[in-house]
Amino acid sequence: MLAGPGLAEAAYILPLKWNDGGDLSSLCKYLEELSQWICVLVVDGSPDAQFALHAQVFPAAVRQCHPHPLGCANGKVEGVLTGVQLSGSEYLVIADDDVRYTRESLKRVVSLLADADVVRPQNYFEDLRPWHARWDTARTLINRAFGSDYPGTLAVRRSTLQAAGGYSGDVLFENLELLRTIRAAGGREIRADDLFVARICCSARHFRGQRVRQAYDDFAQPGRLAVEAALLPLLLTLLRKPVRLVLFAGATIITAEMGRRRADGGRVFAADAALWAPLWVGERAVSIWLALGWRLRGGVPYAGKRLFTAGHSLRQLRRTVRRGTPRHF
Repeated sequence: MLAGPGLAEAAYILPLKWNDGGDLSSLCKYLEELSQWICVLVVDGSPDAQFALHAQVFPAAVRQCHPHPLGCANGKVEGVLTGVQLSGSEYLVIADDDVRYTRESLKRVVSLLADADVVRPQNYFEDLRPWHARWDTARTLINRAFGSDYPGTLAVRRSTLQAAGGYSGDVLFENLELLRTIRAAGGREIRADDLFVARICCSARHFRGQRVRQAYDDFAQPGRLAVEAALLPLLLTLLRKPVRLVLFAGATIITAEMGRRRADGGRVFAADAALWAPLWVGERAVSIWLALGWRLRGGVPYAGKRLFTAGHSLRQLRRTVRRGTPRHF
């Protein structure tokens, strides 16, 4: 069996937009290490002063550029597509600024592109000290119980994404849009649920701000939307039946524990993480209805505007690919 592609044949694209500085020392330390393994391109949409600061402190081996004006409502997609346009590598790793690969996990995600057009690894929080890290981990575990999670990083073949014409920059759930676009173009996805890539937990303030926005993603997944919209009426009914409410909470914990144990997840997910599942389910029962309110008002507030579309269906994307509708390539 031939070996898969190596890191010398790959590039790492990091779309970045910081207004408040972020944890620059942590990012620089990671970029220094990362640039010893793989070519790194930071597509930096930060304000001019912040961009200039980054240019001063980023490692010399890291390439930094402004995003191209592609007209994307979603700035992250604009950054990714700029990176794809500028990269000369066939094998691309796309990652948020809070993702932290090791050399081994990076090598594996790239090597899997030998048999795939897009690879979906599994994120986890290495530091569980923030209280909300376990809360958000419960969401991840429930996703794993019913399939796969949606991480903040993907690996993709450049040629396949180019052949598809890129992917829509006018959606909220951009990673799902990219995955579906690759599949719509006939590409193969590998769900590497046992390939664990660390992620830094966000601040509590950012976590609170993401609750309804994450729920809005369900408008790209109608089946899931219907189930989660039914949670609040169910919970209100169960409030009058405490025993059944406890049984329901227990069922959510068991479900999350199944996700924790799946694909060797016990190696990285804390033993008590599943206990937070009832809290996350309660949160989603409320936030999905708040997301519906946003939907009725024209979409999710995003960078001074509103994004109405969470993501396009696979059927819509197949029609788009068949028509050869020009996007960004």
